[in-house]
Amino acid sequence: MDDSVFHRLYEQYHQDIFNFLIYLTGDRNQSEDLMHEVYIRVLRAYSGFEGKSSEKTWLFSIAKNVAIDHFRKKSVRQKHHFDKFDWEQSELVSGGSTPDELLSLNEDMRQLLSVLNTCTGDQKMVIVLRYFQELSIAETAETLGWTEGKVKTTQHRAIKALQKKMNALSEEGGS
Repeated sequence: MDDSVFHRLYEQYHQDIFNFLIYLTGDRNQSEDLMHEVYIRVLRAYSGFEGKSSEKTWLFSIAKNVAIDHFRKKSVRQKHHFDKFDWEQSELVSGGSTPDELLSLNEDMRQLLSVLNTCTGDQKMVIVLRYFQELSIAETAETLGWTEGKVKTTQHRAIKALQKKMNALSEEGGS
């Protein structure tokens, strides 16, 4: 891989990839470590990049896989035995606060990010990619290796779940 190509990819996409990892992990330091792994994989795999997808979706796919590997390893360490990590059922619950901007967010946005952590891993990834990273349905499908239909269905279910949980919080606060 040519140094100029690597620098271009880094400069063009590092902030988006970093924010994506922060939303998934909720930990800035962990996200920095994962970013290193993302770009190590980029260096190793770029020669095999065929251009069938955009560089952006290719990078998000790598970041997604790095995050999945991180959560699998974390899960294994916590359980002391390997069970297949079920992304459809498991939750990606962040221990810390989300990105630094959380401090300046209004209460509704803080609640939304908190509730997002109760969604399944698939739902969280779709919402983050679609609404925080502003990827299209096609780009999200390509990033996740899914069909567009699966992205739409997961997005619909995630929005319904978020609405239900946000309404419950509003009712609790209003009572």
